[in-house]
Amino acid sequence: MSVKIRLQRHGKKQKPFYWIVAADARSKRDGRYLEKLGTYNPNTNPATIDLNIDQAVQWLHNGAQPTDTAKAILSYKGALLKHHLDGGVRKGALTQEQADAKLAAWLEEKSGKVTAKKEGLSKAQQAEKAKALKAEKVANDKRAAAAVEAAKVEEVVEEVAVEETVAEETPEVVAEVAVEETVAEVTVEETPAAEEASEETEA
Repeated sequence: MSVKIRLQRHGKKQKPFYWIVAADARSKRDGRYLEKLGTYNPNTNPATIDLNIDQAVQWLHNGAQPTDTAKAILSYKGALLKHHLDGGVRKGALTQEQADAKLAAWLEEKSGKVTAKKEGLSKAQQAEKAKALKAEKVANDKRAAAAVEAAKVEEVVEEVAVEETVAEETPEVVAEVAVEETVAEVTVEETPAAEEASEETEA
């Protein structure tokens, strides 16, 4: 029976989540497996990988063949390096302490690279947020300036409307004053004639 180390798909639609398993090569992709070795979540940045390195190396020692993606994951986590160093220890080229020291140094360097990538991503996100805030502030300032301008325009329009109303009412007032003056003149002219009529009646 040939054994493969491969990914078994889980998770939701458009949000895959994988188990890293050792399974019979003849079984279905998501079918029965011999042992679960870890998980792989590609939805995060960087991808989250949880792998039992010792068990993976044990399966590699027993002749399990990883698929291309599983091989990349095993290489990323150092399982392939550990398998290679164990081969050197078995042949007598290295001692176990030397192999462990080499693996520890490699893992430390790898974790440094991952940390640097995370810091770079967080800095990029912060810069993007700052840029978005700046753009939003500029847009808000433009909106506020437009609102102030609109308020000024409304004030000018109201003033013009008031002036036009006053101008429309002014002729009516002038006409009323002219009518009052005419009535007063007529009254003054009629008064002496009325007095003469009353004098004649007395006589």
